[in-house]
Amino acid sequence: MNDQAVSGLQARKGRRGKRVKKSAEPGQNPHLEVPFIRRGIPTYDLLGEESLCQIEATAERIMFEIGIEFRDDAETMDLFRKAGGKVTELTANSWNIKFEPGMIRALLKTAPAKFTQHARNPNNTVEIGGDAMVFAPAYGSPFVMDIDKGRRYGTIEDFQNFVKLAQSSPWLHHSGGTICEPTDVPVNKRHLDMVYAHIKYSDRGFLGSVTAPERAEDSIEMARILFGDDFTDQNCVIMGNFNTTSPLTLDGVTTQGIRAYAAANQGSIHLPFLLGGAVSPLTMAGSVAQCLAESMVSCALTQLVRPGSPAVLASFLSSLAMRSGSPTFGTPEPALGSLVMGQLARRLQLPLRCAGNFSTSKLPDGQAMQQAMMSMMSAVQCGANYVLHSAGFLDGLLSMSYEKFVMDTDVCGALHAYAKGVVVNEDTLGFDSLSEGGPGAHMFGTAHTMRHYKTAYYDSALNDDLPWETWDERGETDMATRANTRWKKTLKEYKAPDLDPGIDEALNEFMTKKKASMADAWY
Repeated sequence: MNDQAVSGLQARKGRRGKRVKKSAEPGQNPHLEVPFIRRGIPTYDLLGEESLCQIEATAERIMFEIGIEFRDDAETMDLFRKAGGKVTELTANSWNIKFEPGMIRALLKTAPAKFTQHARNPNNTVEIGGDAMVFAPAYGSPFVMDIDKGRRYGTIEDFQNFVKLAQSSPWLHHSGGTICEPTDVPVNKRHLDMVYAHIKYSDRGFLGSVTAPERAEDSIEMARILFGDDFTDQNCVIMGNFNTTSPLTLDGVTTQGIRAYAAANQGSIHLPFLLGGAVSPLTMAGSVAQCLAESMVSCALTQLVRPGSPAVLASFLSSLAMRSGSPTFGTPEPALGSLVMGQLARRLQLPLRCAGNFSTSKLPDGQAMQQAMMSMMSAVQCGANYVLHSAGFLDGLLSMSYEKFVMDTDVCGALHAYAKGVVVNEDTLGFDSLSEGGPGAHMFGTAHTMRHYKTAYYDSALNDDLPWETWDERGETDMATRANTRWKKTLKEYKAPDLDPGIDEALNEFMTKKKASMADAWY
């Protein structure tokens, strides 16, 4: 990054004052717009001490008696061996490592209980951990869909559109990562275009690539171009979302990527994707114990590389339709599992990622929102700190839906109000509203009502709460149709946040050089 680009970034940061709020459209509540949610409600503790200790003990037994298999990364194997892990060589490139009870837990003590991920707009910087809750879009779908064109493979234009929609929503706090797969860009180069889209079209925090070690390094380097080498070395400015290979396996692509992010002092999320009855025990207690073991070991690797680097405990618990073997999402048992993971994360003093607006529905319909709310409320109630998949998740994560994206962000807006809790003081008790008119008098015009009518309730941008006759006169539209109109309007009115020209030029130079250094690969 050249000195001119660095100076431009520093000057731009110095010029920034308070964020100018957009004029609110009907149905939006700018008083709720915040960089992230501060919980005003308590978490729900589902299990008692004895049950939690049993789950933790089972996780320790898994790590000690069965172990974790590591593949294609001798350096990671050696780090754990030197830390005290008992290594058994399985093949020339795979090892089983067993961990004495308490070993992994001890390693995790250097991981921060909460950390800050900086955004290029400081007003959009987020906290991960503690009482903070951050909503981000869904991640990883190969297909996109809308009610005009149906289901199709995602493109870089779709990817950019979803980044723009996320940036435009006051109810999301983070730009996310692989919002959809841009299949019209070569596999070995699309990570560059995706990271650039997050930087160009959003000024919020974002996730980088994790699909190959060199792509992880490229993502971190682009963050360095944006924030500067020294700032990046001392602060989290990008995160990676890493999946274990369940059951009980970590492959070399994953561990090398984890090591890259940790060495750079950047955040990493450690996620077992568990399908009950397929790659984890069918019963939820067993799945939670396995999830805890896998995520703890994955998180511990970061502390072996760089003690104090940020790591996020994570869970993706899913049930199965046992007659067909198909994954199911938004069902009650995984929601209960998320509540337990919240308790376990707090006991470990680690930030947590879990749940989201999950659904297996193929359309943005009643099933989609019923399942989504079952799952999303578990994230809110369990105390999740980073909620990936907050918007757009459809078709069992195979499809990113434009309409459901907008519907989900509207739900996220309602959850902002829900998470604030109930404020009790002399003013909110409203005694003066009752006493002003006395018995039998309405309160539409009281001083208390006039003080609070703009801010008392969340006002949905999508719901139709008007009488039947009015709805009928306006065309009898359902929510998906209203959402279709809204996302198109949002994209039409979207304006990209300013990006320093010197930084933009440096990013494009880096991408051009990288792309020219390799032939296109489509697999």
